[in-house]
Amino acid sequence: MKHSVKLILAFGVLLLSWTSKADDHSRYRVVYKGDKGPGVGKNIVFIATDHEYRSEESLPALARIMAKRYGFTCTVVYALDDEGYILPGSSNLKGLDILKKADLLVMFMRFAHPEDQEMQHIDDYVKRGGPIVAFRTSTHAFEIKNDPKWEHYTWDYKGPKTAWKDGFGEYVLGETWVSHYGTNHKQSSKLVIEPAQANNPVMTGAKDIWVQSGGYTAEPKGTVIARGQVLNGMTSDSKPDPTKELLPVAWTREYRIEGGKPGRAFVTTHGAAEDLLNDGFRRMALNAMFWGMGMEKNIKADNDIAFVGPYKPTTFNFSGYKAHVKPSDLAGWDSVIMPGEVVKKKAE
Repeated sequence: MKHSVKLILAFGVLLLSWTSKADDHSRYRVVYKGDKGPGVGKNIVFIATDHEYRSEESLPALARIMAKRYGFTCTVVYALDDEGYILPGSSNLKGLDILKKADLLVMFMRFAHPEDQEMQHIDDYVKRGGPIVAFRTSTHAFEIKNDPKWEHYTWDYKGPKTAWKDGFGEYVLGETWVSHYGTNHKQSSKLVIEPAQANNPVMTGAKDIWVQSGGYTAEPKGTVIARGQVLNGMTSDSKPDPTKELLPVAWTREYRIEGGKPGRAFVTTHGAAEDLLNDGFRRMALNAMFWGMGMEKNIKADNDIAFVGPYKPTTFNFSGYKAHVKPSDLAGWDSVIMPGEVVKKKAE
């Protein structure tokens, strides 16, 4: 009898532990599940954690469009603080095991250092050649020091794994962080499509592309499909800066790491939350997702790119964000992205 009781108690503890772990992971996620369209049965995973450009706002907006308009199951994974609130730029990411069934990874990360098991899920995805769409600071998505197992993912890696020189950004995406090009917050940009890429499926229907995020210096390994014209101002009719050349701001490539399979990657050095307000940029981003999954036949110049639910993005900045928001607060089609007021970050 005592033996049976012990077994029951042990099973209960194990079940509680498993449930707690599952619940813990669910706290980091919000899921948007579409029910009709070409994406039914396919899964897109979005990882949002950067310090400045409000990826916690832009990625759920893109996820809702792909789910509601096209039927995908879209899961946004957030980094959280100790109280379970979204904390932009945090490395406290959990639940990336969902990448095992992902058909696409959309990432907007900066200087992250997730724990070992979460990095393993990312590494497994890259090794299987899973397609990637990467925004802006994802060129320097990781900064992992004093961890020999994963330090090669770091944006300025110079260690013994020579193929990984300058880390994930250089090796997988085709470029790492170099520098700003122009004055961020004071100079916006127009995207100019490369003449030879006018018929590239990623640029289908994308026109009059103007973004508020400033330029980056980039010389990527890949096919450049658009270059940035730096403007002397923060409006779309600002004059071009005559001292700035047109540098690559969007490209595609096929990546393949050592021992891995080939995979598609689309990268843009823009993507602040307010950049999505521009129809041309938003269309390019959605086209890139279809392209990444090999679904070019579903890219149409008149595809519906309308936002789903309220979207009033915060101006990108380092000093504050809409705090005290949990992923669950963004559930459903009609919740506000993002609720609340901007709260200044605490001094570290």
